[in-house]
Amino acid sequence: MANAIEGYLIGVYGAYAAISVGLTIWIARTLFRSGAVFLEDVFADSPRMAEAVNRLLVVGFYLVNLGYASLILKADGSATITEAIEVLSSKLGLLLLSLALMHFANLLVFHRIRRRAKLAVLPPPVAPQMRLDPRAGDAEDEMAAQRQRRRAIAEVSA
Repeated sequence: MANAIEGYLIGVYGAYAAISVGLTIWIARTLFRSGAVFLEDVFADSPRMAEAVNRLLVVGFYLVNLGYASLILKADGSATITEAIEVLSSKLGLLLLSLALMHFANLLVFHRIRRRAKLAVLPPPVAPQMRLDPRAGDAEDEMAAQRQRRRAIAEVSA
């Protein structure tokens, strides 16, 4: 009976290792290709920097996900094929959730990098066109003086 349990468990470990490595590689390559477009936009003046950042992000993705996949590899024994499939399914489900979390973390990193790059090229703010005197009493006097100037200009031009 112990050999049957170990046999199922070895099969689960093998299938889990193959599927988790395959999924991690496939998602990392997809992120590498798609992320290159964002990073080329952000680092338009330095394409080598865009490629370097993209490669570093992918290496980090591999390290975190393969490390996590290794940590959750341990499983209890399975007496039947059904239990072995359930163990494999729960392990893969947990791994897929972690891959999704890492994917969204990468998207957040890309978004922040792009936003900072866009802020750097914004035009400077517009200078004030006029200044108001903060003293209220003087503001009324100023408005009266402006009305008198307009009347004088209107009389001269008429």
